[in-house]
Amino acid sequence: MVAEVLAYLRPERGGLYFDGTVGGGGHSEAILEASEAARVIGVDRDPEALRVAAARLARFGDRVRLERGRFSAAAAGVEEPLAGALLDLGISSRQVDEPARGFSFRPGVPLDMRMAGEAGVGERTAAELLNEASEAELAEVFWRYGEERRARRLAAEVVKRRREKPFRTSDDLLEVLERVFGARLGVKDKARIFQALRIAVNEELQELERALPILRDKLAPGGVLVVLSYHSLEDRRVKEAFREWSRGCICPPELPVCQCRGRPLGETLTRKPVFASPSEVAANPRARSARLRAWRKAA
Repeated sequence: MVAEVLAYLRPERGGLYFDGTVGGGGHSEAILEASEAARVIGVDRDPEALRVAAARLARFGDRVRLERGRFSAAAAGVEEPLAGALLDLGISSRQVDEPARGFSFRPGVPLDMRMAGEAGVGERTAAELLNEASEAELAEVFWRYGEERRARRLAAEVVKRRREKPFRTSDDLLEVLERVFGARLGVKDKARIFQALRIAVNEELQELERALPILRDKLAPGGVLVVLSYHSLEDRRVKEAFREWSRGCICPPELPVCQCRGRPLGETLTRKPVFASPSEVAANPRARSARLRAWRKAA
C-alpha cells in the first residue's frame, strides 16, 4: 500500500521520516524518491532485512540511516522532530518463505519465530516457549493472542506432550493441534495458533503499545503517524490510541460547561481503516489483510 502511505505522509514536504519496520526498504525508497529534502531513519530487528534495505537504499547516501533493534527504543532515541512516522506491522513475505525462520506451519520447520532470527540472543524461541512456559501462561497466549476458545485444553495437551518429547519443529505442534481439533482442524486454526506464538515470542503487542505514544510525542506539529496492521489485535490498539489522542473534552456529558479544558492532541485522518485495492491484492495476496490508519498531530 505504498501509494496510500505516501498520500498520508506527504513526503514531498521534506523533513525527517521514521520507518520503524523498514523490511526490504520499499516504503523508505518511495519516501526518499518523493523529495530530495526527505530523510529517513529505517529500523528493523532482522539483520537480513537491513542488509537488503541497505543495498536498495545505498543510492540515497546520508539521507538514510539504518538501525537494528526494536522500533520503540529507536524512536525514543530520535532527537529531531519527525515530519512523519510509519509502522508496517507483522512479518514480511520473505520471512514467511524462509523455512529456517519458523514463521510458517509447513511441515518440518524449526519452531523459532524470532523477528531478529539468530541475532536475537537471549530472546525465547517458540520451541522454548512451548517447552518452558507454565500451563497457565500457555493458555493465556493461546487465548489472548490467538483468541482460541480451546486455549486451556490446548495448553494442557502441550504440557502433556512435552513430558514425552520436547517441541522442536512444526510437526510437533501440528501433532498436538490434530489431537485437540481432530478432523475439524483447518488452515485458519493452524494460522491462528502459530500467530499467537509469534506474537508472544516477539512481544509484538507490547512493543506496539510502547511505541505509539513515543512516536506521537516525537512528531513535529502537523506530523503524521501511519500504521499498517494485519490482524484485529493490532488494529484495535491503533484505533483506540488514535481515538484517545483525538478526544478533546473528557468532562461528564451532564456538565453544561467544560471544566477540564481538554484539547485534542491531533486528529484521526482515517475514520475507518483503509484497505488495499483489488489490483494490489491480486499482485500481493498478503495485502488482503492490511488495514491502514493515520493520525495527524495538532499544528
